[in-house]
Amino acid sequence: MATHSTTSLIEGYIAPGFGPVADAMVANLKKRRELGASLCVYEQGEKVIDAWCGLADREANRPWVEDTLCVMFSATKGLAAMVVLDLAQQGVVDYDAPVATYWPEFAQAGKEGITVRMLMNHQAGLHGLSEPLTLDDIASGRAAAILERQSPLWEPGAEQGYHAVTYGLYVAELVARATGGTSVGQYFKTMWPDVDAYIGVTAAAEPRLASLYPATTADKLLRIAPRFFGHFGTEGRVYRAAVRKRSATGRAFGVPTDLPPTQVARYGSVELLRMELPWGNGVGNGRALATVYGDMIGVSGRERRFSSDVVAPIYDRQSWQARDNVLRKPLGWSQGFLKEETRLFCPSPASFGHAGAGGSLGWADPDNGIAFGYVMNRMDFRVRSPRVLALCHALYGVVSGRGRATGP
Repeated sequence: MATHSTTSLIEGYIAPGFGPVADAMVANLKKRRELGASLCVYEQGEKVIDAWCGLADREANRPWVEDTLCVMFSATKGLAAMVVLDLAQQGVVDYDAPVATYWPEFAQAGKEGITVRMLMNHQAGLHGLSEPLTLDDIASGRAAAILERQSPLWEPGAEQGYHAVTYGLYVAELVARATGGTSVGQYFKTMWPDVDAYIGVTAAAEPRLASLYPATTADKLLRIAPRFFGHFGTEGRVYRAAVRKRSATGRAFGVPTDLPPTQVARYGSVELLRMELPWGNGVGNGRALATVYGDMIGVSGRERRFSSDVVAPIYDRQSWQARDNVLRKPLGWSQGFLKEETRLFCPSPASFGHAGAGGSLGWADPDNGIAFGYVMNRMDFRVRSPRVLALCHALYGVVSGRGRATGP
């Protein structure tokens, strides 16, 4: 049971002192149109928040419960990055070796010098595809040949642009080649068999899936359209670039050809969730995300999953661009993990993780000993959802109030 007096709408546990985070969860429900969500936070070996709220399915009036699962969108990329990090820790993959070391057919069309690090850090210029690629191509194994024939769309290593979909396609093939055929989803479960997260949902987990709610017609008319035509911030830039098929943004979100951004609701279908799409169809909840990031940096109270010297290089920005070619805002990556502006999720520049469409977030803050996981089922039309930002800001308000939060 939550310990804060205003949390009658929230189930689970919120430790004493973290009432402002509970308040933010309530405000999300009452003012920011949250439908259903789960949030988990570890701090210095203690689980201080493990809470959920709202509805998993509005039509059935099915509540979000302790073990509800939901698609996490691009927060999945962080899980895929953990798989590659484990392969590096085992000495199977070297970030500074050419991708072709593990995938010889990759070395064509100008990709010979692309390293694993360039690929993971969205610097390879492979954010789009010149040939059509469909979900059936992925399921049948035909995708690999299409990826191999693709030429970089800029000089590898010279620029950065979010590989929104192709990141998952290339990383999936890299992992399969390096391991002799193990998929990203299979490898991830060998790392965390006891964590309720999946890349490729299991039949046993399907009944616990929350329904996904994309932008409504009202959202499109009253919120998205005005930003498309008259907004000069991040959303306006991204929306206008996305409709230009030859732009970096249009190319990045135009894959697969039969799963355009206008069909985002399909990501919540069991048909797609049974596939392994390591760029965006991972399934889990806030507890799962916080646990894997907590295990990663040793703050979950469980066995640490990576040695400190393996994780430490991620604390520094390995790539950064003042305006990413695809997302049109300042950001970067380190070995596949997102490095965001410190005014957003966390004040510490050493922090890292990955956000997903709609607002899902898995994040690690080694400076303050915090791991954070948030998953929700109502999509947001903004690049960074105000709902998850409200939770992050409330959390760090608590931490800084105790005089501990570090950052600029």
